[in-house]
Amino acid sequence: MSKKYTVGIDYGSLSGRAVLVDVENGDELASSVYEYPHEVMYEYLPDGKTKLGVDWALQHPQDYIDVLSHTVPDVIKQSGVDSRDIIGLGIDFTACTVLPVKNDGTPLCFIDEYKSEPHAYVKLWKHHAAQKYANKLNEIASGSGEDFLKRYGGKISSEWMIPKAWQIAEEAPDIYDAMDKFIEAGDWIVWQLTGKETRNSCTAGYKALWSKKEGFPSKEFFKSLHPKLENFVDEKIGCAITPIGSKAGEITEDMAKLTGLKPGTAVAVANVDAHVALPAVGVTEPGKMLMIIGTSTCDILLGDEEKLVPGICGVVEDGVIPGFQGYEAGQSCVGDHFDWFVKTSVPESYYREAKALNINIHQLLRAKAEVLKPGETGLVALDWWNGNRSVLVDVDLTGLILGMTLLTRPEDIYRALIEATAYGKRMIVDTFRENGVPITELYAAGGIAQKDAFMMQIYADVTNMNIKIADSKQAGALGSAMFGAVAAGSAVGGYDDITKCAKRMGKVKTKYYTPIPENVEIYDKLYAEYKQLHDYFGRGGNDVMKRLKLIKKQSKED
Repeated sequence: MSKKYTVGIDYGSLSGRAVLVDVENGDELASSVYEYPHEVMYEYLPDGKTKLGVDWALQHPQDYIDVLSHTVPDVIKQSGVDSRDIIGLGIDFTACTVLPVKNDGTPLCFIDEYKSEPHAYVKLWKHHAAQKYANKLNEIASGSGEDFLKRYGGKISSEWMIPKAWQIAEEAPDIYDAMDKFIEAGDWIVWQLTGKETRNSCTAGYKALWSKKEGFPSKEFFKSLHPKLENFVDEKIGCAITPIGSKAGEITEDMAKLTGLKPGTAVAVANVDAHVALPAVGVTEPGKMLMIIGTSTCDILLGDEEKLVPGICGVVEDGVIPGFQGYEAGQSCVGDHFDWFVKTSVPESYYREAKALNINIHQLLRAKAEVLKPGETGLVALDWWNGNRSVLVDVDLTGLILGMTLLTRPEDIYRALIEATAYGKRMIVDTFRENGVPITELYAAGGIAQKDAFMMQIYADVTNMNIKIADSKQAGALGSAMFGAVAAGSAVGGYDDITKCAKRMGKVKTKYYTPIPENVEIYDKLYAEYKQLHDYFGRGGNDVMKRLKLIKKQSKED
């Protein structure tokens, strides 16, 4: 039998990335990236006239199709592989990223009548304009004693499906009525590829309140949110939930022409960008937490039994690897706030210096920050520039830097922001451990983990744990390719389960990061200060951040 290959596509917040992978050993023969032309729509729709409200974040589904037409033919061409030897395709997606569609899968925003209606577009995972609906949902669920709330750390996030659906039902009832389906973008792409609608168990479990044992919450609960939502599951989902690792279908003739793949190529059910990366580092057992570090961070961890951990994003049976409880946590702002800082707060002289040295501004700031000792800046920051995902689950929280003086320099602040994300990570690790979920090893994947040794060393020092790094620069895409190999099955050269696949295709680098004892001692003191600030501003001691945000919103609306 000739060598066999699979393709994995990782849909991120700003681009889609594809890899073509050797099924035998996980070697990546080619990769391709396509940046979304519409990017993220924060202020206006593509018509340039329709203004969006505060905390909106939309995308255009045509960008997702264009990823297929650009990246897949590109990796086939680069590799020189015969498409007949490509046995499977898998995709992963940021979540919860959802869109309203008709019964045939047509997005509402493709229809002329709805092109200037914001609610007709894709709501990206970080669309936070549904926060008030999340708050109401949490209040109602808590008041009525809904058991599902415990699986999600006691709070549902505005980033998830039901608050976003509720926002449409309340603010655009005509759009709610016009949409036949409300679907995760990952499931929608698989539908386009195969001509068959499937709903994956990962997003259903982590983002739509579904449980393998209990199903969705009751019609009575949905009705208590909004009358239109009473039959939400039957009317707007209306599809069985398919376990991850399953085959969703096969490439259609039309999609074969678009991508260059052969009709009949196996397609895996969709997965979440973070969750799919765990087998890519070879992890298929409990106790090893993977941090996928990018614009935000998602943490994935397996457990033998279900533990109720406050403030996590969820625990789902078979949600990551079949046979285990899959835990998710995360941070809403990591790379995003480094990007914010260099775009808004760094003087022109630093940019000139970076240009003279032929490096980018991030590299310059890291070089300047790296020579500083832990604690030398005199600063401590809270990492809430985009709200807090875990363990407070509150998008209305905002950023804070404490300790600045007239001598504070950009590199001091830059280091403090990096340290803040490390403290946020330690808060998550400590919370898991305090609630009976052991964490014995840390792994990291994503662009920052690959290229930023300085930041990874700080994470090792703050958590006092070794950190192993994914061998692949595209761990999400590799993980998707692995699930594509499982969808194809061993009969055609793939695998029959993801555990066997991970042992052959998953990899980490030989070099890893170890804590520096003298740094650990200082960071323990700084973390104690962070924790006090975290609890004071995040647990009701002082809600000034929320009051300021409300004043801001009212000022914009006046």
